[in-house]
Amino acid sequence: MDPNRSVLPASPLRSSPRYHRRTKDSASRYPHPLATDTTDVFQDSEVMDDDEDDTEWGMVDRMRLWRHDALMQHLYETAAFWGDKIMSWTNDPNDAFWLAQTYFMTHQYSRAERLLTRPFPTSPTRRPPISPPATNGHLPSFSVKGKGKEREHPPPPLSMPRLPVGPGGMIEIPEDMQESVSRLVDMSVACRYLAAQCQVRQGNWAEATEILGESNPFRETTRSGPAVPNIDGGIKVEASMCHLRGILMLKLNRGDQAKHCFMEALALDVKCYDAFDQLVTGEMMTPDEEWEFVQGLAYASQTPQDAEFVQLIYTARLRKYKHVQEHALTRQRLVQDYGLGDNPDVLYSFADALYTNFRFADCFTVTSRILGLVAVHNTTMPLHIACMYHLSHLHSKLFILAHEMVDREPENPVSWYAVGVWYLGSGKWAQARQYFSKTSLMDPRFGPAWIAFGHTFALEGEHDHAVTAYSTCARMFTGSHLPLMFVGMEHIMLSNYALADEALNAAHVMCDGDPLLINERGVMTYNHGDYEQAAKLFEEALELAQVTQTAQKAWATTYLNLGTCYRKLRRLEEAKTTYRKVLELDNRNANALGFLGMVYHLMGDLSNAIVRYHEALSIDPINAHILDLLNMALESSSVVQPVKEDKQSAQHQKDRKVREQQYKATKKAQAEVTQPMSLG
Repeated sequence: MDPNRSVLPASPLRSSPRYHRRTKDSASRYPHPLATDTTDVFQDSEVMDDDEDDTEWGMVDRMRLWRHDALMQHLYETAAFWGDKIMSWTNDPNDAFWLAQTYFMTHQYSRAERLLTRPFPTSPTRRPPISPPATNGHLPSFSVKGKGKEREHPPPPLSMPRLPVGPGGMIEIPEDMQESVSRLVDMSVACRYLAAQCQVRQGNWAEATEILGESNPFRETTRSGPAVPNIDGGIKVEASMCHLRGILMLKLNRGDQAKHCFMEALALDVKCYDAFDQLVTGEMMTPDEEWEFVQGLAYASQTPQDAEFVQLIYTARLRKYKHVQEHALTRQRLVQDYGLGDNPDVLYSFADALYTNFRFADCFTVTSRILGLVAVHNTTMPLHIACMYHLSHLHSKLFILAHEMVDREPENPVSWYAVGVWYLGSGKWAQARQYFSKTSLMDPRFGPAWIAFGHTFALEGEHDHAVTAYSTCARMFTGSHLPLMFVGMEHIMLSNYALADEALNAAHVMCDGDPLLINERGVMTYNHGDYEQAAKLFEEALELAQVTQTAQKAWATTYLNLGTCYRKLRRLEEAKTTYRKVLELDNRNANALGFLGMVYHLMGDLSNAIVRYHEALSIDPINAHILDLLNMALESSSVVQPVKEDKQSAQHQKDRKVREQQYKATKKAQAEVTQPMSLG
């Protein structure tokens, strides 16, 4: 079978035993045994009977119809029952393949795999002529049709002996039959693929890898490659095998090889959405790599009539940190040109763009619409749950949603993830961690659960454990900047500045448009003493945050960091304005009140400085730095000049004292620890 064909179902009329006619170029040798395919299993042969349409169906053909119809109606036991009888009569590889498919659908993986690895004849079996039985001493009448090959009531076909099936497999075949029999997996690529699927479902990773091969055996042949068109318009078996090989690599913790397998599968056949989903959902590539790879696929040569649509629908699923205009145009075309304005996958693209911009309220509106159209949309659910977490007034609805999902779909990891997020929003870190762990065990490739699992440690102050959880997530999802960013934030809390720089810079290479990441890089720039650059980074973060729909209070820390940079740069008026902005967002921010008092103190406005110090101490009464600064301000304000000195001398002495106090206050402010704060 050509690897560029698909595994499309043959009609019952054409499922009778036929064997592939070798063409002149089919005798070429291939570098790998898997590339040799001698039997056209499950495909229509080139050998067609001229009078097939004029011929009545025999018993085998009628039962093949029953088998196919039972499969379509999910009557699997019926399909297996009649399929077994068909195979006993024909001993044909095509019928064996269909029977194995039936076993696979009923989760009888071992039975299906055993059938696919048993010996079958490699050439058609010539049956002896069947003499019609006598009826009351007379021969039955015949209804001749076409060329006279069919009887009105043909007798049932003779049952053919099956070849031995046992632990020895081919070893039990007599020597004189060794050359005329072969296993289905050795005769057909489709059978080999199905056998590998059976091994995967049984958890036999090594055996499945042995069946498929470590790499694509067709890669170096002339019949393989993205430019080779699909023969029948379906999905290439070669691409499906590459996808399954990628799944095996993930099971064996070989992430880089899995990534290349999925990329090869999608390159061979752009219709193989499973490979695309693994690459994008698993965040195996950076946003730049995703964009370049998806835009460079061979759409025109593989799907010439639908190339534009396939490219647009795939582009809509990519991450939205970059190429904002292109993404907006893609969504517009899908809605206007293709009429998919209410399609869940297109709506998800809108929701993802809104969530990327922290517009949680709008995102929740779109995700609610999606879930109104389909009960469960696995790619949308994590966004929907995250929006309910960020919007505090929706926490009660999150509680109800989590209960409904657990009752309706207890086997879905997203259901338990919703429970964990509700506990996270309620401040119950230990319980949340249990459910996130359960989610990860059910689906080790569910990225949001790993991130949330690390959050439970970070919120408890267990920074070392949080670093371990985030680092594990970063190794699994190598194309995501979020785990690296959180690793950097935890290292800042642990004062491991070198490791924090390494993690944050690596995250910045992947994504340069996340305001939270820019704030963390500003914190590290401040720690290195570059206050001017730190101020620019904080300003950039706040500019990006303007379009978000998060509570502005969430960015109070960034304003506080910016004000501290201005104060260090002696830009006191700007620092004062920035600290006042913080107090507008949070009027009980002790740090902002204390820092504003410092600004007034440095500007010589001692009365306002004393007021701000007292306000800060009313909220944080044991702040030693603010207490020292308050005492200095009080001493400066209580200086009494001699009465008999002339006015000019008194004023001169007063100015001198004030300058001395200002100098002391400046030294004190420079000595105190006022590091900018991470948003983590």
